[in-house]
Amino acid sequence: MTETAMPVRRANPFWQIGKALILLAALVILLVLGTWQVERLHWKEGLLADIAVRQAAAPVPLSTIETMAASGGDIEYRVVTATGRYLNNKERHFFATFAGASGFDIYTPLQLADGRYLFVNRGFVPYDAKEPEMRMQGQLTDEQTVTGLARAKLASQPSGMPNNDLAKNIFYWKDLDAMADSDGLPRDKVLPFFVDADKTPNPAGLPIGGVTIVDLPNNHLQYAVTWYGLAVALVAIVAISWWRKRHPAPGNSFPQ
Repeated sequence: MTETAMPVRRANPFWQIGKALILLAALVILLVLGTWQVERLHWKEGLLADIAVRQAAAPVPLSTIETMAASGGDIEYRVVTATGRYLNNKERHFFATFAGASGFDIYTPLQLADGRYLFVNRGFVPYDAKEPEMRMQGQLTDEQTVTGLARAKLASQPSGMPNNDLAKNIFYWKDLDAMADSDGLPRDKVLPFFVDADKTPNPAGLPIGGVTIVDLPNNHLQYAVTWYGLAVALVAIVAISWWRKRHPAPGNSFPQ
């Protein structure tokens, strides 16, 4: 029986060029994504360092924060002092957790000497201490000076966040305008930012101040490693494929 010779398979040159361009584009995309994550890493590290410096700085007067906010400056986490009288009958309750317990952060308007108002996050109370009657000792009535961190007003409701329940005085997101409206305070008399009170103890321990959480995830390094790793894997796969085509194992080549 005569052995019939099999023809040598020749790849379409246009397909080879197209495949090479696709692989090159994929490699470029992976490298660009990895480099972007490295840039984000440097940005995030700088931001966290800046926040740490702000929190360690000496307190500034409330007027300084007002000027910065009015000019569009970044007021977040800057230490500030303010003096006034708490309007305890107008406190708003923001649903929160602290040390594994659920409860509320107490936002109370601080009436300033000029008649304007500043909402102060006085701190956390457990769920069963939501009502002021359960913590009367902490309802400060004299003129108070509070030191804490300035927090910017939210522009809109965060995605996925429940609507605030104004009827029950339960806020799930910090809507400053709604807090002011539900208290009957004119918006133009309410400062456009909050202050989170520091850890200075309150009578009977409630509210618990100093509950500000700086939650800025920094996963950019692992993302960069992932993208660069995929780029390396792509190059390795292409190199192995190229090597095998040019050094076929015995018995795997077509008869000539």
